[in-house]
Amino acid sequence: MAERKLFFMKQAFQQAKTANKKGEVPVGAVVVRDGKIIGRGHNSMIQNSDPGAHAEMIALRRAGENLKNYRLLDCDLYVTLEPCLMCFSALVHARISTLVYAADDPKSGIFTTGSYDLVKSVYNHTIAVESGVLKQQASEILKIFFQERRDAGAVERGGFENR
Repeated sequence: MAERKLFFMKQAFQQAKTANKKGEVPVGAVVVRDGKIIGRGHNSMIQNSDPGAHAEMIALRRAGENLKNYRLLDCDLYVTLEPCLMCFSALVHARISTLVYAADDPKSGIFTTGSYDLVKSVYNHTIAVESGVLKQQASEILKIFFQERRDAGAVERGGFENR
């Protein structure tokens, strides 16, 4: 089982690397059903001018298209960064069985920030959650990305980043 989790998390990392090459925050996700990847996604908010184009959302959309169903029953999601409230809510609506994520997100992660405790009573589906799979590697790729952005003088003002 551990090898399986590592395999799929590494596939999510490939998506994160794609995001990184495009100048997006390097987060990647894959949806898995019956041992096969049925949806892949990476952050693409900048490229798509879409604030909702998080890796998880893209992977869920593609999985739904593949299954021709918005319910992703018996599916698991692997993602390199702890989901935000928006993404976790989408996982609930999709009926994802298990969420496996690598690094905690202390700024907007649903669990690390305590957001889950505030909203869990409204959810009508429970997702098994595992964190920390390749945590160090995920944290490192994010640290490097943001350090490079700071070193390049990239700052956001008025909703736009000076790239």
